[in-house]
Amino acid sequence: MIAQRPFGAGGRNVSLLGLGTVKFGRNQNVRYPGGDGFSLPTEGAIEALLDLCLEQGITLIDTAPAYGTSEERLGALMGTRREKFFLMSKTGEEFANGSSEYIFTAQHTRRSVERSLMRLRTDYLDCVLVHCSRDDARVLAETPVMETLAALKAEGKVGAIGASTYTIAGGKLAVDMSDCVMVAYNASYTQEKPVIDYAARKGKAVLVKKGLASGHVDALGALRNNIRFVLDTPGVTSLVFGSLNPQNILSNIAAAG
Repeated sequence: MIAQRPFGAGGRNVSLLGLGTVKFGRNQNVRYPGGDGFSLPTEGAIEALLDLCLEQGITLIDTAPAYGTSEERLGALMGTRREKFFLMSKTGEEFANGSSEYIFTAQHTRRSVERSLMRLRTDYLDCVLVHCSRDDARVLAETPVMETLAALKAEGKVGAIGASTYTIAGGKLAVDMSDCVMVAYNASYTQEKPVIDYAARKGKAVLVKKGLASGHVDALGALRNNIRFVLDTPGVTSLVFGSLNPQNILSNIAAAG
């Protein structure tokens, strides 16, 4: 059973591990072992993974419009499990015909979140992140995306807002402007740790992506050592990983202790 931590100051608790769902709906341009073209999971397989997560205490589910049909598939299968999950989606990146397009206008941001609500068959999202492009600081400082998310939060459609970033400047800006930040961080990549430290000082939540090097953790050494490296870093709230393999999920939980 995985432990939980507060999602920032005064936030609800979330599990130390979160399940990323890009593989639920997209098998093009994914950076995981095996490459593109793998078979998407069946509805039964997705339901079994959701039940396994709940049985083991994983409550954070991460999806996005850029994850192909992930949102629609989750929405169709979530059912009464919805209230048990901390459900997080994103806005800003659209994926079609094998490539991404980034749109950060106010109109698109609102339409994107409302579309996610419809696809996920829920009347609120626990968190929405800006799916930043590489020029993350400019996106956050010069577009209305975060302001629009703040308005959606005030309307009760979104619980927390934040950004998935790439740079130290962008990450720190996300911390200043929102409730949380998602950064890449693992035993062989620590360049964004200043963002984690900054968020910790500000009492903001930190979600870690690529904590297992996009599935290539065997190149980093023992699974347990790498998961504990991330989770034992002061300021980290949760490590989000993607998997379609029940045994892999159980192994990650065991490694997290």
